Amino acid sequence: MTDDEDAELLGLLDDEYARAILIETSKEPMSADVLTERCDASPPTVYRRIDRLDEHDLVEAEQELDPDGNHYKIYRARLERVAVELDDGEFDVSVQRTEEDAADRFTRLYEEL
Repeated sequence: MTDDEDAELLGLLDDEYARAILIETSKEPMSADVLTERCDASPPTVYRRIDRLDEHDLVEAEQELDPDGNHYKIYRARLERVAVELDDGEFDVSVQRTEEDAADRFTRLYEEL
């Protein structure tokens, strides 16, 4: 990561709503509507944070199908660990994300069809 990317990521993780979204979606996948309630935030705030978290690959989205035929997305946290190190006058930020194994990914993609 570049210094700008490191600073942007740390700034995002400093945001209370982004942290709340990561915490809630680490427990179970959930829709933006549910996140709005759980994080006590407005829908635009939740969607902006989801977009920023997605830019850093810290959440993943899956399509869900309602029984009435409507589609909506649910979000799941991918963040597993963030480490910040100070070495020789420079910060180094490393991010560890959860990995989905190939079989689970195939099953999920098949079910989405």
